[in-house]
Amino acid sequence: MRQMSEYRGRGIPLRASDVDTDQIIPSEWLKRVERTGFGQGLFADWRDNPEFVLNDMRFSGGSILIALENFGVGSSREHAVWALTDWGFRVVISPRFGDIFRNNATKTGLLPVVLERSAVDRLLAAVEEDPGTEILVDVVHGTVSVPRLDLVFRFDLSEGVRNRFVQGLDDIDLTLARMDAITAFEERRPSWMPRAAV
Repeated sequence: MRQMSEYRGRGIPLRASDVDTDQIIPSEWLKRVERTGFGQGLFADWRDNPEFVLNDMRFSGGSILIALENFGVGSSREHAVWALTDWGFRVVISPRFGDIFRNNATKTGLLPVVLERSAVDRLLAAVEEDPGTEILVDVVHGTVSVPRLDLVFRFDLSEGVRNRFVQGLDDIDLTLARMDAITAFEERRPSWMPRAAV
């Protein structure tokens, strides 16, 4: 997982609530066996509409998705996160996320930022008014800011999630960091019990 203590990028405004994982990546894309290439299917049904925000060249290159309530609800497909990151998103901002989506995102390097609806509305307005607006996400201090407008909003992250992003650790890295304890445990286990290969 890539480290992220601070991230700067431009926003893409998705004025939609209750966006479920089937809308993020339609089920026909779930036949792929690799983790890459899902960006092509991101919001595939909606991208048929030429007016959909991802088709708007003013927002080309944006890497922070700003959405309304209940982003990522529905089925527990990791593919939704893979599609967003494959497209180039590093951060998604919403007033509320589906629990499983949020958990999948934090384990894959996509930062889910929960802000009050009023803050999300101000970010959406800023980005729609000027698509070049830069947004700064400070993972260490838990802030989202828009320097040109002097806007600063706070968000909460658990220490475990913050540590994952700041140090760039995935589940394997976290397990490997405990190899001494795992090895010591395995050495104490009776020989007749199942063992982990270490």
